[in-house]
Amino acid sequence: MSLEKYFFRVPKTSLAPQNQNQLRRDENVNQIEISSHSSQRQEFDVNDLKADPAERTPILNYHPNLRDEIRRAYIIKGPCQPQNHQFPQTNFFGTPRRFVYTWFDEYRDWLEYSISADAAYCLPCYLFQGENINQGGGNVFSTKEFTNWHRKDSFATHIGLPNSVHNQSQRKCEDLMREQQSIQAAFYKLDDKSKHEYRIRLNTSIDVVRLLLDQGFAFRGHDESESSLNKGNFLEVLSWLAARCDAIKPFVLEKAPKNNKMTSHDIQKDIVTACKIKTVKAIIEDINSDYFALLVDESRDVSRKEQMAICLRYVDKMGFVMEAFFGLVHIKDTSALSLKKAIVDVLAHHSLTLSNVRGQCYDGASNMQGELGGLKTLIRQESRSAHSVHCFAHQLQLTLVAVSKKCVQVGELVLLISNILNVLGASFKRVDNFRESQKKHLQMALDMGELETGRGLNQELGLVKAGDTRWGSHYKSFGNFISSFDSIVDVLDTLVENASTLEERASASGFLRSCQTFETIFLLHLMTDVLGITNDLNVSLQKKEQDIANAMILVKVAKRRLQALRDNEWDPLFKKNIGWDSLKEKVEAFCIKHDISLPNFDDPYANSGRSRRKVVICTTLHHYRVDVFYKIIDWQLQELNDRFNEVTSDLLNGVSCLNPIDSFSSFDIRKIMRMAELYPDDFDGSNMRALENQLVNYIIDVRDIDERFSNLGGLGELSRKLVETKKHLTYSLVFLLVKFALLLPVATATVERAFSAMKIIKNDLRNRMDDEFLDGCIVPYVEKKVFKDVSNECIMKTFQEMKCRRVQL
Repeated sequence: MSLEKYFFRVPKTSLAPQNQNQLRRDENVNQIEISSHSSQRQEFDVNDLKADPAERTPILNYHPNLRDEIRRAYIIKGPCQPQNHQFPQTNFFGTPRRFVYTWFDEYRDWLEYSISADAAYCLPCYLFQGENINQGGGNVFSTKEFTNWHRKDSFATHIGLPNSVHNQSQRKCEDLMREQQSIQAAFYKLDDKSKHEYRIRLNTSIDVVRLLLDQGFAFRGHDESESSLNKGNFLEVLSWLAARCDAIKPFVLEKAPKNNKMTSHDIQKDIVTACKIKTVKAIIEDINSDYFALLVDESRDVSRKEQMAICLRYVDKMGFVMEAFFGLVHIKDTSALSLKKAIVDVLAHHSLTLSNVRGQCYDGASNMQGELGGLKTLIRQESRSAHSVHCFAHQLQLTLVAVSKKCVQVGELVLLISNILNVLGASFKRVDNFRESQKKHLQMALDMGELETGRGLNQELGLVKAGDTRWGSHYKSFGNFISSFDSIVDVLDTLVENASTLEERASASGFLRSCQTFETIFLLHLMTDVLGITNDLNVSLQKKEQDIANAMILVKVAKRRLQALRDNEWDPLFKKNIGWDSLKEKVEAFCIKHDISLPNFDDPYANSGRSRRKVVICTTLHHYRVDVFYKIIDWQLQELNDRFNEVTSDLLNGVSCLNPIDSFSSFDIRKIMRMAELYPDDFDGSNMRALENQLVNYIIDVRDIDERFSNLGGLGELSRKLVETKKHLTYSLVFLLVKFALLLPVATATVERAFSAMKIIKNDLRNRMDDEFLDGCIVPYVEKKVFKDVSNECIMKTFQEMKCRRVQL
């Protein structure tokens, strides 16, 4: 047989060198284009696959090389079966009918439900539908929708006989997941020894991935590019393990086949994705199809992409309040509709629906909190019981922002402290001078007996800069500024004498003169006292298990302490008046110690920052006590009263009545019943009557009979004690209300932690990370405790099921 049938003959006539080079360039270009096109066809994002059956792309519309991989991804995820969804009713011949959730238990392997279309579908028929799939209702359950809820017998008709289209599709799904029996697997059939070595290599690669994910390290060098694969941390850690473990060294590095070392770029990404899938699945199993609350916020990563973080707050089986990070979603449009669609897609991907939402917490942005078209309003349209809470931590920060805008002196103080700290931290030399000055003044204080020595005392203080969205950062910044005042003055004085440029000397001189005034010192101490009162509230808001009842109690405590500070009340703990008198003495003592001139409080106040023609006629004492001290506290109290009131009073009153503090002293059945009315989807007429009877029995039991419920510290302890004593089964409706009270979010601290982790994982040197890889890395990094309990075997199984592997274990 002639070879000319398969190859074309090259003419013997020689081509010009430039024509040969041009021909080679054309061949190379064509080869690159074909390779690039092929790689694009073979790549897809599993997260982009629609979970809702009505929104899916027909399987035949995908490229043939992708179909099996897409089918495998859908089979691993399972049918879309939303739990606890409020299925709408449809009239059939005058009788209301709807989808029954118990059908999922009866047809668990294939039955799906679309929330958007209110219709039923069949997963195997969708995955393996052909052009002639018309018998047995296959066309109805795959490409068309089934909505005849009065015809349940259609399900059995769809299944049909053993050789029906549905059963054929079901067997194809089973065969696809049994790859070891496929023809492709037969070509790569290996003996047990080779499989054992492959398992060692895969298990070792998973251990390396675990270490890198736990520490947030890069996999492939600094820029996460494929070109840096051979110098990445993955191979370094792998070599380190192999050098110290004789059991894996021969199989990982020495005897491993060249093309099967489990170290490639794609293998690393697949293992990371498998780790994320199992971590999220563990969280879903912990939720157990129960109610949850949404915590959502958005931020930009280092590559200027808008990322939305989704966290879920739920009560686990033991009664503990949990907040879990669910993942990042890249959003191109920050409108409320786009955010809602992204949230719905993520929840539907894990068979969760908005009908399970019983609380939502966001910041104060208009796209989140808008009454007409905000995200909270759109979700309330899907779930009437999804009560929204404006993040308490954001509100606390906004009180300071509001006071700064109203009081010019406070705004000037915040700006002055920020500028001084920027100047001191502008170079390493200035920071070293600051530390040396700190050591010198500390030694002098110890020699004079002004400080006590001991473990943990007299720690070195840093230059803490206040953040724009952190209340506690201002408190710490002001406190450190007061404690390190001598060292700050020393560094500024050195800059005035030795600065290299005139601008730096003039700037340092102005800052030095401004910070050594009585007004600056007075405002520093006043704001430190005001922020210190609410610091406990700020710290408590960062706890995941914090409930809204305790948070509101801490808000009331902060208001009462601020009022006591304003009224100059007697404090029995300090045995003196805590207010103006105490503040005045403290400021005067500080000024005397640091040689700062004191004003005569009986003299007329002269404001150097205003025109002489607009001088306010009042004494210095009246200015600092009335115009500054009283006004700042009054504004702070006003902002706290105005901002912490977005939750309805009936809801908060009911939550406070459920609180077990002081032996259930706040218990009130009428207020609790009004709270239950705010959850119409869970408490209908019959449940309301049953709830009233349960509340009477419940309060007699836990308050008067069962001593185990005495001295409980809050709703969290009550929930755990009800589960521990099995009373959550006896008083199921009361426990449901306690659960709803715990589900009300307080702050988005978990979301903020996720954004902090995002900045660690995707930094300036790793800004080329794609969104799928970033999401795969950040979920195990944030949820380390959950990921730690995921075994390597589970990760290995998911890794094997994701794609068609050469070796099947």
